[in-house]
Amino acid sequence: MSETTLARGLKDIVLDTTESSYIDGEAGILLYRGYSIHDLAEHSTFEETTYLLLHGELPKRQELADFSKRLVGFRTLPDEVLGVIKLIQSAHPMDVLRTAVSALAAFDSDVADNSREATIRKSERLTAQFPSIVAAHHRIRQGLVALAPRADLGHAANFLYMLDGKEPDAEASAAIDLDFLLHAEHGANASAFAARVTASTLADLHASIVTAIGTLKGPLHGGAAEAVQKMTSEIGDPSRAAAYLKEKISQGEKIMGFGHRVYKAEDPRARHMRGKSKDLGAKTGHEEWYQILEQVEKDMSPYQSRGIFVNVDFYAGSVYALLDLPEDLFVPIFAIGRIPGWCIEILEQFDNNMLIRPLLQYTGPMNQEYVPIDKR
Repeated sequence: MSETTLARGLKDIVLDTTESSYIDGEAGILLYRGYSIHDLAEHSTFEETTYLLLHGELPKRQELADFSKRLVGFRTLPDEVLGVIKLIQSAHPMDVLRTAVSALAAFDSDVADNSREATIRKSERLTAQFPSIVAAHHRIRQGLVALAPRADLGHAANFLYMLDGKEPDAEASAAIDLDFLLHAEHGANASAFAARVTASTLADLHASIVTAIGTLKGPLHGGAAEAVQKMTSEIGDPSRAAAYLKEKISQGEKIMGFGHRVYKAEDPRARHMRGKSKDLGAKTGHEEWYQILEQVEKDMSPYQSRGIFVNVDFYAGSVYALLDLPEDLFVPIFAIGRIPGWCIEILEQFDNNMLIRPLLQYTGPMNQEYVPIDKR
């Protein structure tokens, strides 16, 4: 048997080329189509950033207005899909999202068309429909009626409105808009890679997105924000942070929200969620959550020499909690932000497709003699 070099987890394997995002993990740099995540976080919006990702360039004013209008028009879910959500309302929100996207495929006239034009149309529709699915399920499972979307609210504000029927203030809307923008695209992460594998078989966009949702549900990918917020609640007071961390580390447990498969410096997205966490904590009178996280980050600073820094999810969970969002919606909110990135990764796969089919190195027995069943 010839020797092979294992790349477990496909670590450091370059799958393909991309124009959607650039990551320098050593320097802590993230670009969307060449634009710094810092510039986008400080000056752009989720809608504008989604246009950039899907269409390749920043929109002019009228292009953005037309794009935003299209998204508004795509928000409403078919009654049949709402019926499916009602039927499975007791399921986890990620399972409902996955199933609802499968159901939406039956109502999309472009479902079987993998051309670039049709895939972009479907990408815009799914970007608009994701928040409606999550919000509708959240209300239905509480015995409430799913709310119709509001055309006068932006993407983030409308999502918050559809959750509880109250028009959110500007600060809450801006926090969620920023969160969506920061999560919008991140290269060949686990869920995007999974979507590419499905797309490489020439399955349709909806099927590929369902694969991505299923992959994001795993706690090693999408669950960090929820785990960090749980940790924050368990610590309870900044003075207990050091002892808590020492105990967890001594037991060999991972401190969630620290470290990243790509970054060996601070995740460039983290600083923006850190700021939102601090501001919202002061506004809501829950400064202790930010103070606990700040102390945890300080106590973990010795590990920076090993390339272990906070990632975007470290402060994201506190932002969600400060906005009074249920913990089981943290991962679906991640998905709402990530949908344009999934779509552009699928588009790139379709544009230059090759079936993704890695190999495995066999380590089992060889040349075994078959014994008939009556002689075993």
